[in-house]
Amino acid sequence: MRPATEALIVIDIQNDFCPGGALAVAGGDGIIPAVNAMMDDFACVVLTQDWHPAGHSSFAASHPGRHPYESVRMPYGDQTLWPTHCVQGSHGAAFHPGLRTGPAQMVIRKGFRPGIDSYSAFFENDRSTPTGLDGYLRSRGVLSVTLVGLATDFCVGFSGLDAARLGFGVTVDLVACRGIDLNGSMAGMLGQLRAAGARLEG
Repeated sequence: MRPATEALIVIDIQNDFCPGGALAVAGGDGIIPAVNAMMDDFACVVLTQDWHPAGHSSFAASHPGRHPYESVRMPYGDQTLWPTHCVQGSHGAAFHPGLRTGPAQMVIRKGFRPGIDSYSAFFENDRSTPTGLDGYLRSRGVLSVTLVGLATDFCVGFSGLDAARLGFGVTVDLVACRGIDLNGSMAGMLGQLRAAGARLEG
């Protein structure tokens, strides 16, 4: 068992991000056995869940004439447009049935504000509106986090960058992550994580 000052943050292992889902990450379900096994090593386990209202501003379908994976300018910066995914209460938004959810003490839902997307487990994409995870971890006495889940180059990566910015020690276990790699986004994110002081394993 790891020290109580370490937390495992499991990012967005949901049906829509796994094979057959609306925004499937290749091999996304392949990490589940490793993630499940890791949970027993941590006293603090947090799951995150993408949780969009219908018609969310990050969906390409909400922008007539635009297509998934195009970029648009939002008030908070550039936003990639995505296929409609992880709509609140839908099968796609549910955790993958193979994922252990019992060991988790906290579930953070993100992306529920209609006008702003949320990649990070800590902040919306404006990088300032908090999810509450920072306060929860500090109240538990957590000093460092290990990040696993989907996708490496988006929600996992931005969570790692924000965790480092907030002063947590950060490890990203790449064995238990999978990425999208949109226009070189994987190499770019891994470079940013290294520059931020995150430890990349696997």
